[in-house]
Amino acid sequence: MIVPEYWAEARRQTRHGGRSVTVRRFGWSDDSEDAAQAHAELRVQGAFDAVLAGEALPRREPLTNYGVMGVPIREEIVERAGDLVITRNSYGALCLNTPDVLFADMDFEARPSGCVMPLATGVLVGGAAFAAAVLAMDWRLAAAVAIAVLVVANLAMLGWRRHRFDRDGGAEARALARVAAFSEANPDWHLRTYRTAAGLRVLVMHRTFDPLEPDVDRLFQALQADSLYATMCRLQHCFRARLTPKPWRLDMHRRIKPRSAAWSRSQARLPERLDWIADYEAKSKEFAACRYLRAFGTGVIDPKAGQVMAMHDAVARAAQALPLA
Repeated sequence: MIVPEYWAEARRQTRHGGRSVTVRRFGWSDDSEDAAQAHAELRVQGAFDAVLAGEALPRREPLTNYGVMGVPIREEIVERAGDLVITRNSYGALCLNTPDVLFADMDFEARPSGCVMPLATGVLVGGAAFAAAVLAMDWRLAAAVAIAVLVVANLAMLGWRRHRFDRDGGAEARALARVAAFSEANPDWHLRTYRTAAGLRVLVMHRTFDPLEPDVDRLFQALQADSLYATMCRLQHCFRARLTPKPWRLDMHRRIKPRSAAWSRSQARLPERLDWIADYEAKSKEFAACRYLRAFGTGVIDPKAGQVMAMHDAVARAAQALPLA
């Protein structure tokens, strides 16, 4: 895991083969902005030469904060504790980044809503209702009857699907059942579960892990972990957990600025940004990012995992009876 302190971007441009060619690359360093700029210049020159030689390379690296092969996490560093790093992500929430303490995110499936009737079924039901009604009345009344039948039929199907979705405890119970099944098959694992606003979070306590080792992928597959999160873990060689609420769940509609940037201290101290953070922190006090539910498996606690658990639970307010956001 690499979470650099300083970032810069370099650019090369020329005309080649009758057209303009521009290549941009980021550079990073833990030493200084000058070192980050020198790294950017070195990377852009290599990419520029390769593009002119005919290699099919991207002309620039996306302004995303993580998830790009070869580019570390690019976020404002708020706190370091050994190799643990708390960063502020693109929408302003604090995130815990760790190279070897395993977190898994599980999103609940969406509860059925809206129109759930398949198109073909709707056509058949509506057509049958219209045909039956038109024999007894004019076409305008028949159309109204057909629409009413469609609405009632869709509501009935929606109610039936929601009943099926909610049975046996609903999405949370099904997600916990997957954790329990994995624990039963792997009794030497210690799994600590948390409820988030839209799913579950699992923290593995009995040992540390390399993000690329097979056991990590095995856990992700068994729990049906969020695929984007699993990809990020592999690309960035780390695990990650959001510690503070998502701003829109606090009814904050103003976005933090800048959202995506090659970070510098001057950007982190912009007055508008600091004002947003103060507002966000004030509203966050009444909410938790997750709530502890229960543990599965052994009581073994690796010292490093115990350190991460203490930091995570304190900042996320996991032990407090607060609304989740």
